[in-house]
Amino acid sequence: MRENRQKIKLLKLMELLQQETDELHPLSTNEICNRLNTMGISCERRTLAKDISLLNEQGYEVMWCRVGKEKGYYIEERSFSVPEIKILIDAVQAANFITEKKSSELIDKISSLGGSHQADILKSNLVHFNTRKHSNETIYYSVGYLEDAIQQKNKVLFRYFDLDEHGEKVYRRDGHRYVVEPVALVFHEDNYYVVVYSAKHDSTANYRVDRMDNVEILDEKVSQKALALRNEVAGYTERVFKMYGGQSVDLVIEFDDKLIGAVYDKFGENTKMIRAHEHGCVATVKVQISPTFWGWLFQFGKQMRILSPANLNDEYTAIVNELVRN
Repeated sequence: MRENRQKIKLLKLMELLQQETDELHPLSTNEICNRLNTMGISCERRTLAKDISLLNEQGYEVMWCRVGKEKGYYIEERSFSVPEIKILIDAVQAANFITEKKSSELIDKISSLGGSHQADILKSNLVHFNTRKHSNETIYYSVGYLEDAIQQKNKVLFRYFDLDEHGEKVYRRDGHRYVVEPVALVFHEDNYYVVVYSAKHDSTANYRVDRMDNVEILDEKVSQKALALRNEVAGYTERVFKMYGGQSVDLVIEFDDKLIGAVYDKFGENTKMIRAHEHGCVATVKVQISPTFWGWLFQFGKQMRILSPANLNDEYTAIVNELVRN
């Protein structure tokens, strides 16, 4: 048994350095030897220096510094930097579709990528700002099945539900299962969707993954049409998940300076703008007219105006008048 322990000495040494050291927290020679000895792995000052040298020869870049009167060792380079880890943690925290329990587990795993000292700091600075987390714990398994099906080019089977006023599941189609051809998984506005193709209706559809139950992979291959759609996912996402779905038009809008950022956010930072007057700009953007588009426009009130086409101004006025009457 002791001989087997010695065989994993370098592995345990590297694991110790990765998890518990950084530039501000080196482990001294004596500390490392004591820690390895408590694991049943024989380690002395002389052999430790040779082990560290071997790790460096293999490209692991173990750094050293003075800790009192002896050498201290630490790992400086990591797969992820602290800002990168922080961004990943905040993304998990912000995502509605990840439950509270799974969020906590994921944050623990992500934090550990920076070592134990950074993990404690990152988690202590965590702000729990999302109180709208979903409760469907099976979403992790559903994502796994769907991704496997996409990779294997197989169809999937599932039940789909809505929630009633009591938060209880109400299955669509009386609980009968859907059989679809998965195209891609898409993350949009805090929710996870699977884009699918239906050969029966020769059309695409989107399903929220957190509203799916009993996902299974079928031993049936998807069609060539579904495979071809995978190359068009980016364009499909632009049309369906933003503000599209209707007639495509070139829209000229005039807006106050304070909405410049909102226009860039919606249409991209390569959107061309010209100065209309001291406090406003004009831009031409391509949209597909739909209720989603009108909802986006209405939020800005009189700070944004349609210049052309003229018929959209008439439609805008008609919608506003109808809202006033209601």
